[in-house]
Amino acid sequence: MALIDTLESAWYGNGRVPWWTWPLAALYGAVTWLRGSLYRAGWLRSVRLPVPVVVIGNLSVGGTGKTPLTITVVEALRQRGYRPGVISRGYGGSERGPLLLDDMPDPSLVGDEPCLIHAAGVPVAVGRDRPAAARLLLDAGCNVLVADDGLQHYALARDIEVCVIDGVRRFGNRRLLPAGPLREPTARLARVDLRVCNGGMPETGEHSMQLRGGDVVRLPDGECRPLAGFAGQRVHAMAAIGHPRRFFDSLRRAGIDVIEHAFADHHAFVPSELDFGDDLPLLMTDKDAVKCRGFARENWWRVPVRAELPAAFFDELMTRIDASALR
Repeated sequence: MALIDTLESAWYGNGRVPWWTWPLAALYGAVTWLRGSLYRAGWLRSVRLPVPVVVIGNLSVGGTGKTPLTITVVEALRQRGYRPGVISRGYGGSERGPLLLDDMPDPSLVGDEPCLIHAAGVPVAVGRDRPAAARLLLDAGCNVLVADDGLQHYALARDIEVCVIDGVRRFGNRRLLPAGPLREPTARLARVDLRVCNGGMPETGEHSMQLRGGDVVRLPDGECRPLAGFAGQRVHAMAAIGHPRRFFDSLRRAGIDVIEHAFADHHAFVPSELDFGDDLPLLMTDKDAVKCRGFARENWWRVPVRAELPAAFFDELMTRIDASALR
């Protein structure tokens, strides 16, 4: 975590970029450019499927809100009569796939984000081979596919690309990994179809997205209560997501006195790590809750969030999907 903190300070703050990151960033950029060029030239093959494919990704590492947006998009698709399915790499899981999630998926095998998406009632397939995972969803009757992440994975051809941008941190120092947070140069934005700004102030051409919380849910029994019910109270808050600070800050904005416990993204928890030696409530993200239900205690709560976007975003997205479905 110390190295990660040092790099993030350099990426997003006033920290100095370590000298050893420069040659690695140059190498990373060269490999990224070469790989993209090979796909664009046809030397590497992208698999084209007979249904519309939407990729929701980002340019920077860390949490930008892709998974909440994915869930909101599939809900919108179902409301419009589509049968969506979600493709995921399954980060944090040991399963190579391809695998179609069953009714009781194990986060240690398939990853936390696929389990969270599957809990929303949508078919999910995981696998390092994204085209193979996508075919499982076609066999399951899906007629539009949404890839959670995968903007840089060109083996699966896509019809619509949605790039999610952290509205507060933006692109940091705009350098490539590991000298900066970027997976691709910002010039890549010119080729995406839709840009979504999560929080902060959207720039020209970006759709605004806000993550809104509702009631919190107690893990052992599903009891709900308003988040405001914790206002003025001291709690433990735990997050193993790409940008834990966003979660902690949201709790503080609700008037909650937070003791922070940040873990690496996709961290696999064991019960002893969450034994803080007192009886204070523990609040966690939905993504973390899917990994903790099996050993949850009485005062552990998950804090769901929902992505809210303007109608113009959905109108533009659905127009593009409808056009792709007719091709």
